[in-house]
Amino acid sequence: MKSNRRNFLRLTGLAGAATLIPFKKAITSDVITGITDECVLIPAETAGPFPLDLSDNSFFFRQDVREDRTGVQINLKMKIIGIDNCEPMQNVRVHIWHCDKDGKYSGYQGEAGLTYMRGWQMTDANGEVEFITILPGWYPGRVCHIHFQVYVSSMYAAISQLTFDVEAKNNIYAMNPSIYTKGIDPVLPSQDGVFADGYAYQIAGLTPNESTGGYDSYLEVTVQGNGTTGIGYIEKQNAKQFSLGQNFPNPFTDETTVPFLLRYPSDVRLELWNLKGQKLTVIERNGLPAGDHSIAVNPGSFGISTGNLVYQLEVRNASGTYRDSKMMTERR
Repeated sequence: MKSNRRNFLRLTGLAGAATLIPFKKAITSDVITGITDECVLIPAETAGPFPLDLSDNSFFFRQDVREDRTGVQINLKMKIIGIDNCEPMQNVRVHIWHCDKDGKYSGYQGEAGLTYMRGWQMTDANGEVEFITILPGWYPGRVCHIHFQVYVSSMYAAISQLTFDVEAKNNIYAMNPSIYTKGIDPVLPSQDGVFADGYAYQIAGLTPNESTGGYDSYLEVTVQGNGTTGIGYIEKQNAKQFSLGQNFPNPFTDETTVPFLLRYPSDVRLELWNLKGQKLTVIERNGLPAGDHSIAVNPGSFGISTGNLVYQLEVRNASGTYRDSKMMTERR
């Protein structure tokens, strides 16, 4: 099982930046071309000293990143937009990481070997991902913030940080003194060097959620491209062997079809994974000839509940083993 998880959705990449926009769409300052009237150019931000490499670790493929950490629950939804047409981008990978309520990061200093407050998801047919986390604490010199990276391909990724409305955030700290023992955040975004070049489009609101007792937060991010257009080493190597298409219809009801093209005779293995990083089922087709193929999928027939699923196609032939993956969305 460990080897399967280690091979699941192996993608890499690093560059650029993007961030929150409450009313309009935004792009990062390192993306100059393709700007439309609907998109807003905003500054790039640093990854900070605590990013940890999540690229090849499928353990972090999860929605709930809290583990054993306490704090006021935040349901963070992020929507990824392509700058070329300001439309949603599906099948891109979004990472988040941040400190716990006491300002500590997993994996560093006294927290070595721990993994809390780190995770990644893939965008669905609407370009959206969702995470369950907590309102981060703060530490000297930095305003409360969350880091994120949007991996478009092994060649290009966007990186930035978001913060929250000052009054709303400090009200939560003040109402929960037994959790946030340091009290309210003394640093304003304007006093934080990371946001020194402006932060108007990086402030996330906090809306009470009665069902969780926590808050909902929304982030809309525009990055380079029109869909997943970046091409890197992994994509080039896969393209020599096969190409994986988007399932159709998508979103779907009950049944959908996964198309793929084989450039050489191969054995294939189609895996379905849920957003908790659990492999749900496997469909194998061996001895397929070169050419166009498809596999019909009815998640309900496997006892799989409705919602978003990731499908990964593994192709094995005389040249080696190759993998690619995408998100499918079932109508609820």
